[in-house]
Amino acid sequence: MSLLSHFDRLQTMRDQMEERLDLDEAGISGSGRMDYRRRRDLRDRIAEISEEIFALEQRSRCSLQY
Repeated sequence: MSLLSHFDRLQTMRDQMEERLDLDEAGISGSGRMDYRRRRDLRDRIAEISEEIFALEQRSRCSLQY
C-alpha cells in the first residue's frame, strides 16, 4: 500500500469514527446509544489515528525537503 493510499484510508476511518461519535452524542444513532466505555474507546482510537496521520504528514514533509 502506498503512503498516500494509507494516509487516505486513515483519514476516512477517522472521519467515519468521528461521524459515528457525533451521531451517537446527538442521539440519532441508528443502533442505539453507546455506553461510556465504548465512546471512550472510540475517542481513544480517533486520537491514535490522528497521531498516526500527523506522523505520516511529518514524514512526507521531511522527504519532500530532501
